[in-house]
Amino acid sequence: MNSTPTEVPARAVFRPARLAYLFPVALAVFAIPAAFGAPWFWLIYLVPVAIVYWLARTRTVVDAEAVTVRTAFGGRRVPWESISSLRLQPATRSRGARVSAVLASGGELPLPAVNVRDLSQLAAVSGGRLPDPAGE
Repeated sequence: MNSTPTEVPARAVFRPARLAYLFPVALAVFAIPAAFGAPWFWLIYLVPVAIVYWLARTRTVVDAEAVTVRTAFGGRRVPWESISSLRLQPATRSRGARVSAVLASGGELPLPAVNVRDLSQLAAVSGGRLPDPAGE
């Protein structure tokens, strides 16, 4: 058995799945009959463009100093000292499980594109500030 220590990455970037880009492309293709059906209906193509923009912009970047959240129209950088714990919200019928950072001030910061399966990687990049849920 190899007992060499594993190297911890300096930074982790959590983005929506690349497969999600298939949805706006399919929506644009299926909108062709409606888009050319009447004047100004071509504006329906703004919906797939907005979805692609949201997918490309939304992410969570975690490094040794802070957690940076980027949303469609803004962003926020929170140092690790301001984060007291993580909150896991269970999945419902309409959405998947969510992970949020609980701030020391009592607020909550949703972490987009971070799933429960990513918690081990999040703990590794945090530099020991968060416990590893795998227990290793």
